[in-house]
Amino acid sequence: MSTPYGSYRQRLFEPGQRPFVEPQRLETAARAELSAEVYNFVAGAAGTGRTARSNLEAFDAWRLIPRVLRDIDDRNLGITLFEQPLPTPLLLAPIGAQAIVHPDGETATARAALATGVPIVLSASSSVDIETVAAANGHGVRWFQLYRSNDDEHTVSVLRRAREAGYSVLVVTVDNPIIGWRPLDLEAGYSPFVRGLGMQVYFSDPVFRSRLSAVPENDPDAAIAHWHHIFDGRNHGWEGLSFLREHWDGPIVLKGIQHPDDALLALEHGADGLVVSNHGGRQVDGAVASLDALPAVADVVAGQAPVLFDSGVRTGTDIVKALALGADAVLVGRPYVWGLACAGEAGVEHVIRALLAELDITLALVGRRSVASLDRGLLRRDGQGVS
Repeated sequence: MSTPYGSYRQRLFEPGQRPFVEPQRLETAARAELSAEVYNFVAGAAGTGRTARSNLEAFDAWRLIPRVLRDIDDRNLGITLFEQPLPTPLLLAPIGAQAIVHPDGETATARAALATGVPIVLSASSSVDIETVAAANGHGVRWFQLYRSNDDEHTVSVLRRAREAGYSVLVVTVDNPIIGWRPLDLEAGYSPFVRGLGMQVYFSDPVFRSRLSAVPENDPDAAIAHWHHIFDGRNHGWEGLSFLREHWDGPIVLKGIQHPDDALLALEHGADGLVVSNHGGRQVDGAVASLDALPAVADVVAGQAPVLFDSGVRTGTDIVKALALGADAVLVGRPYVWGLACAGEAGVEHVIRALLAELDITLALVGRRSVASLDRGLLRRDGQGVS
């Protein structure tokens, strides 16, 4: 039996190999490595945390129904997105300011993504510039996530740099015109962005720098103030997609879709793909769980464009459930950041390989040979029973 990903389990039995595998233990280990304010910034959520909790609970509400005595040899985790073959359906979600959890920040994540064949989605709020992350990622697949500023010339400059550095897909986050109400950050008076962390994409940009009377290295406070000025909460609306299309010649994916009507509007306005996401519960307290929003969005899109999923993924089994409910691919966020906090590049690589191993093993145990074969027939709501 061929188990190229599941075989990672065997490595964990080797002498000296005792990294954390269980998600909560991994997070606890990362918490011990971080200051309270940094841990709370990464782990924190909007309001009372209801949405973040509901993201996890939504996975618990769905139960897999394994099938037995099936041909599960030579399993295939591969998918194709935007005519790009990928070995697995896993991507690394855009998370900003990674240097607050480990000094190597996004470069460590980019190297781990390269080593595992998993695409990285670089956040516009990266603590490392676009080009340096690209160099670390080498021949890997990389996408770029954009928060659109209100300075169009600056936006065009950032898009040009990303395209020239080999980022193939533009991911536009649409659920964050302003930052949500996050009590833990407010109580600590902590945000990396207020301190100029996670701004290297902007601080390194020639157009951004041209707007300043002194370069950010000499007057960081003025640079931070200008960043706040160009991100003043203005919403560009659906018509803003045409501007991005003018200046980006690859696929454009909208991240933060939760309502099926917005999915249809996205397609109507030319989006090439969607990410069903509630920003990991960081924007709206009491919002619908991302997994609960997925089936309706997948149904209305009906194969017209790829539907990706984000928010609440902690295990390989979670990935199976999201794919079965209609996702074409899945983004993972906080778990790899906990790996980064624990062991830098090696920690991120471990988290990726553990997720893929569990995905591969679970695929076999539910009686399927490919992720493409996953469907809702594998699932029942808790308490629904098997028909």
